[in-house]
Amino acid sequence: MTRTAVLHEDRKIDPIKFEVVRNGLIEATEEMAAALRRSAYSTNIKTRCDFSCCFFDRDLRAVAQSFSQPNHLGSMVGTVRQAVREYGADKLAPGDQLVVNYPYPGGAHLNDIVVLAPFFYRGEIYGYFANLAHHVDVGGGAPASVGAFREIYQEGVIIPPVKIVQDGRIVDDVFRLVLAQIRSKRETAGDFRAQFASNNTGVRRLTALLDRHGPETVSYYIDELVDYTDRRTRAELAKLPKGEYLADGYVDNDGFTDQPVRLAARVVIDDEGVLFDFTGSDPQRRAPVNSTWAQTYSAAAYALKCITDPDLPVNEGFYRHVRMTAPEGTVVNCTHPFPVVAGWETQDRLTDVIVKALAEVLPGRVAAGTKAMICHAGFGGADPRSGNYYCYLETISGGYGGRLKSDGPDAVQAHGQNTENAPVEETETNYPVRILRYELVENSEGPGRHRGGLGVRRDYRFDDHEVTFTILSDRDRWGPWGLYGGGEGRKAYYILNPDGEARELGSKTTVGLKPGDVVSFQTCGGGGWGPPEERSPDLVLQDVRDGKISIERARTVYKVAIDPAAWSVNKVETAGHPD
Repeated sequence: MTRTAVLHEDRKIDPIKFEVVRNGLIEATEEMAAALRRSAYSTNIKTRCDFSCCFFDRDLRAVAQSFSQPNHLGSMVGTVRQAVREYGADKLAPGDQLVVNYPYPGGAHLNDIVVLAPFFYRGEIYGYFANLAHHVDVGGGAPASVGAFREIYQEGVIIPPVKIVQDGRIVDDVFRLVLAQIRSKRETAGDFRAQFASNNTGVRRLTALLDRHGPETVSYYIDELVDYTDRRTRAELAKLPKGEYLADGYVDNDGFTDQPVRLAARVVIDDEGVLFDFTGSDPQRRAPVNSTWAQTYSAAAYALKCITDPDLPVNEGFYRHVRMTAPEGTVVNCTHPFPVVAGWETQDRLTDVIVKALAEVLPGRVAAGTKAMICHAGFGGADPRSGNYYCYLETISGGYGGRLKSDGPDAVQAHGQNTENAPVEETETNYPVRILRYELVENSEGPGRHRGGLGVRRDYRFDDHEVTFTILSDRDRWGPWGLYGGGEGRKAYYILNPDGEARELGSKTTVGLKPGDVVSFQTCGGGGWGPPEERSPDLVLQDVRDGKISIERARTVYKVAIDPAAWSVNKVETAGHPD
């Protein structure tokens, strides 16, 4: 029984006040997110929304979170607890904020920087506000701090939990020391200030909630919220089919060798709930593909959320049911000083493997293979317009897998990756690059009764300066798998000068570009669901009309003949198709 529950053993729950407090906490984190987005400088944060916000109580229980990046939210559970315990809550005072990006075991890659602020009310610590934002550069061996590195020290500035704001003022020595390691100083400084402002917004909103209802009442309903979530989660887990389900999959290569990286998932559903066991995954590599414990935990948390009620709240009452075995020293729980910059690539693929394991028993809740890679494009150089060093980073979408009752969406981020599109207009206005093509890739879908989504082509050209360009991605060997007779999605391609020498580049490589060079990203399509010959001819016709598949592909793969003159199905040649 919690501390507050002991004080209120005989107190009855007011359902209206319960909802008022619950939504007040959530809206505090949503306002944090709005403040961060509107104050940030970099496209990656202000436009693509590569950030998340959360509130933890004094016991470091996750209580409320914004609608942001599931990957971040799961990993922050470990990061915030580790940071506060390591730094010491007794060393914190009102107006202070800590910064941390140390990856083992509770963090992610170095670009994902957490800023957290203790929240004091009437002189006592009441909880912690935290936000995580992916910074466009943190130093290291290549612009945007992404690349095929061999150890953590090559990946950028490493920040243990340190005080960066004291009594409401930036600690100038710490701030200057961090910025000295970073290429994009103006953007980074602005993004940091946006993170500080975000936490301050949370402090103001929760102060107003406590002033209105009183700290004892709010604490009581926080405990009730966690307990309510716990009860609902237990009830959801009890509905799942008992058994042990296995699957494996691979990251195509590790960035230094062509050897694939094996990921193994064993999902056990029993009377205790769900256990995610990743024993059998490959040993950690001297290559960038290692996932930290926190990153892997977020994959398990995301998968658990996907197979339970969509309306289930996510807080400590949910997270305590994420049971996970991730052996230390493997690619799913790496140790110092192994590199981690591509850990999210591995984490996203691991999520796909978990889904694959559950496909045989939960066909209505899982999809065929998806993009399942973050797909980083990072570049930088001297901006010829200003002479200043600039950095840019974005992640590119791809196809989602087909589902039991619907096609996979085209050109989306997959699983726990929830970032948005970087518009061509904004990118070209703020950075010295031209986006020549941004379009769906025809015939990239995995064929099926419900086809996979289409991948995306995005071509970058640099007209007037030399650039260092990094691809940190995957899927250039195998496309996403199909389910129940569905076909694989088209694999990804990364091509230098596609209309000239057309040299294929690796999925984890850094290249120097000369003026006029073009780099083309062509991401994978999602896997198909069910036999493609069972797809409705009318849907095949619509895909042809929309330019998503060719007439030839309709005939050879889906067994549907299209009359291009009339834009209709040739019913004679399509006779025998099971419609």
